[in-house]
Amino acid sequence: MAARVGTWRDGVTAGLLGAAGVALWFLVVDMIAGHPFFTPDFLGRAVFGVLGRGIENHGTTFFVVAYSAFHIVAFVLVGCIANVLITGVRKAPQFTAGLALFFAVFEVGFYFLALMLSSANVMGSLAWYQIGAANLVASGLMGGYLLQRHPEFAGNLGHALDGST
Repeated sequence: MAARVGTWRDGVTAGLLGAAGVALWFLVVDMIAGHPFFTPDFLGRAVFGVLGRGIENHGTTFFVVAYSAFHIVAFVLVGCIANVLITGVRKAPQFTAGLALFFAVFEVGFYFLALMLSSANVMGSLAWYQIGAANLVASGLMGGYLLQRHPEFAGNLGHALDGST
């Protein structure tokens, strides 16, 4: 039971670190551009715009708060999934390289998606490299925390990649 609580606690912590890193990144970018809270307002309007007419009548504060809640929940979910996968690799270390490969492919796919949406003018003023930098911040914070909590993962990865038995 205590192991499960620790697994979820580590996942939630990793997710909160990633969410905070991305939020801080975009706050700094928005402040430099002279438009505080532009990004969460813009993304909140995009995400919650699917709810239909009338939603656009809400102000910036509504969209910033609503998107921030969505953002935190999404990152906590990703952090929990990542931590469960890393914890599961303890039982089957042969999957360590596959998990690392999955992460690399996911990251590259994410950058291509951001590039595609940015070039299609779907995302307006958000440049793909700003999104990519925010993703690197989140990956670094979450990955650094999870690697600190699971130091055996790096050893398993090295062993899986060196081809020794």
